[in-house]
Amino acid sequence: MTLALDIFRALADATRLRIFSLLRTMELSVGELAQVLGQSQPRVSRHVKILCDAGLAERRKEGSWVFVALGRAAATAPVAAAIDEWQRTEPDHWAVADAARLAAVRADRAASAAQWFEGHADEWDAIRSLHVAESEVEAAMAEVLGDGPLGQLIDIGTGTGRMLELFGDQADSALGIDRSSEMLRLARAKLHDRANTELRQADLYALPMADGAADVAILHHVLHFAQQPGAAIAEAARVLGPGGRLLIVDFAPHDREDLRTRDAHTRLGFADEQIAGWFGNAGLALARTETLKGGELTVTLWLGRKAGASLHEVTMTRVGQTVGAA
Repeated sequence: MTLALDIFRALADATRLRIFSLLRTMELSVGELAQVLGQSQPRVSRHVKILCDAGLAERRKEGSWVFVALGRAAATAPVAAAIDEWQRTEPDHWAVADAARLAAVRADRAASAAQWFEGHADEWDAIRSLHVAESEVEAAMAEVLGDGPLGQLIDIGTGTGRMLELFGDQADSALGIDRSSEMLRLARAKLHDRANTELRQADLYALPMADGAADVAILHHVLHFAQQPGAAIAEAARVLGPGGRLLIVDFAPHDREDLRTRDAHTRLGFADEQIAGWFGNAGLALARTETLKGGELTVTLWLGRKAGASLHEVTMTRVGQTVGAA
């Protein structure tokens, strides 16, 4: 009863009901909520605190921004179902206006992302010109991961969210983490309409996920920035459950010292035996290696796997048992 009382008290305000409805659509910063609601940020922050205290919302600080998302389904799902049922008979007049303002927020995000990419296009193009086309890399990744279900996916160092865009539809839920709040804002502009996707600011050495909670982890062109690649791999392995897979995409050893001085690459590529050693120390077996040559830099895909049956194998076993029983 205590939880129910907290929830009903929290929702006994028109603004908080509007915030709850907006968060069902997408994760928003406090500033963006203020923009949609036409209210001051301090006032919106007070409303958000009440919703968070009741478990209906969650706050997450990223740099100087504070983002707000829906709380856990145990608290929010019954409320959402009730609101949907009531709105069938009495539509919410605020919904239309809020939806229009929300579209403006999305447009602002998209414009900001486009401006950033335009300003950094030369840097990205310079690095991409050194290796095979990114489309070939992505095709190789898709082939290695397969077209089966991915379960819980985590993209470590998600950047602009490209890996979540590629593989999110195969996942039950997808989490992208990055240290850069600017990168996360770019990813949000791209992924705002994906209900199964969450973005969080975190460090690759301290992932915001419990032991064994993930089925697939991806480190795409991230490891060469890491000061401690072995520790990053061990942390990725920690969050993988039995049969879980870690896919690393990075460069083979090279001598382009300018990438270290100009683009902050800490490591100039990795040898297969290095990755295999780190995998072994983290409790992973090197299951597959793919090499993509072309250009000055060679791109390599390393797939590590934890002992146990994978999600795909468990699913296929259950299907086979069902067919056999029929």
